[in-house]
Amino acid sequence: MTATQAARKQSLTSKASNYLDERTSISGAVSFLGRKIFPDHWSFMLGEVALYSFVAILISGTFLTFFFDPSMTHVPYEGSYVPLKGIGMSVAYHSALDISFDIRGGLLMRQVHHWSALLFVASIGLHMLRVFFTGAYRKPREINWVIGFLLFILAMAEGFTGYSLPDDLLSGNGLAIINGMVKGIPLIGTWISYFFFGGLFPGTAIVPRLYILHIMLLPAILIASLGLHMLLLIINKHTQFAGPGRTKGNVVGSPIMPVFAAKAGGFFFLVFGAIMLIASLVTINPIWNYGPYDPSPVSAGTQPDWYIGFADGALRLVPPGWEVELFGYTLTIAILAPMAVMGVFLVLVAFWPFIEAWITGDKREHHMADRPRNNPTRTAIGAAGIIFYAVMWAAASSDLMATHFSLNVFYVIHVLQALLILGPIIGFWLTKRIAIGLQKKDREMVLHGFESGRIVRKPGGEFIEVHQPVDEYERWRLTSFDAYEPTKERPNSAGRITAGTKIRGSLSRWFFEDRITPVTKSELEQSKHDH
Repeated sequence: MTATQAARKQSLTSKASNYLDERTSISGAVSFLGRKIFPDHWSFMLGEVALYSFVAILISGTFLTFFFDPSMTHVPYEGSYVPLKGIGMSVAYHSALDISFDIRGGLLMRQVHHWSALLFVASIGLHMLRVFFTGAYRKPREINWVIGFLLFILAMAEGFTGYSLPDDLLSGNGLAIINGMVKGIPLIGTWISYFFFGGLFPGTAIVPRLYILHIMLLPAILIASLGLHMLLLIINKHTQFAGPGRTKGNVVGSPIMPVFAAKAGGFFFLVFGAIMLIASLVTINPIWNYGPYDPSPVSAGTQPDWYIGFADGALRLVPPGWEVELFGYTLTIAILAPMAVMGVFLVLVAFWPFIEAWITGDKREHHMADRPRNNPTRTAIGAAGIIFYAVMWAAASSDLMATHFSLNVFYVIHVLQALLILGPIIGFWLTKRIAIGLQKKDREMVLHGFESGRIVRKPGGEFIEVHQPVDEYERWRLTSFDAYEPTKERPNSAGRITAGTKIRGSLSRWFFEDRITPVTKSELEQSKHDH
């Protein structure tokens, strides 16, 4: 290329850039994003994994959309999988088998899609746990926590609708469970089921309706929520862990352009490559082994995808015989109780930032992430919630536990029922004791240093171990947290202390009891003098 041609090409590029910038002001957005700093801490990569796995879902899902037919029309199988030759099935199941055996690359894309969905839900869950245990949901990020929780629910709904599309025996059993739960709702349950399934279960409209939800409505809401989540992330800025020079206006990390963009591009290909590798080597959801859905055979050992297992487990943990006759109607408490428990649990998780702010009376902005040990009660609540969820999740595999370990399935259920109540209580107490113990250890290290392993003998003959003082950065990290106190019960304008104020005061005292106050400035100066 000659110098004249290069100059002409550069001139055309410049004109095109100016044309776009005059009509979109894109240069301002690029400049703003270029100045945006992204923290370097590894835990922030969990959100990136969720974003990149979602991209893999969109790519593989677009491929599958070209070949999947969601019709419930009954046809004989004429594909290349010999064991099912001539067996009647729905067009949806037939097309899913065709994708698996007759479309080039179809089985790989099916497995990429499924593994990406599992990774998407898992990474969102881990990301939310990171946000919870570090207190990153506090003001001004409460709304972003709610949006993130909505993303988690949408991801589970997307996973369940996609899991139900092939119309195989496993997905049909999952829909049968949903049908039973819906019909357990008093008065309106039967009508909801009839409308949802397009008639008596299994109906003729369920797969086409789930298909529309799966590829249109839910993805649209999910993408809009994800965009709003990212926008609020840019507006509110990232939280970061305490350290010298780290404040709201001075985030330590890499600018998006060009450093973080290069890192993110490489990380995306690592995540996508890992998904492709797993999808190539590990079979998931082999629908050809299950056969088409038939309401008559219900085999033990069928398991839903892990993220929806807590709902199945909650149903299994209900004691038998929970039914009540009222005004000629049968109230199935065995269905209503698990639904109520799961609903309350999810609502508490969704609105926890507002609940904690009300209990603590904390209305300040927070831009520093807490170390989990420095808020023992919150950390203990999180551990109790994880145990509660895990027990319900484990209960979905109670039959597999019994068959694999030669146990009585009723004994397994009884143990899990006890753990559902006692597990969170023990987990809360134990986690809080450990967090307080770690706080005491940090305080001891700041004031007296850490053990060096060097023994010296004093002039009087006494042997002591020399303690090495912590450096300035470590001292900053160990002492940079706030001391909170319970809210005071103040009378209202009428001079009365209301019941709500008393409840709030009691909860606040419980939340902050056994707290360890940070090292004061005078204590720190004295420790430096002693060293």
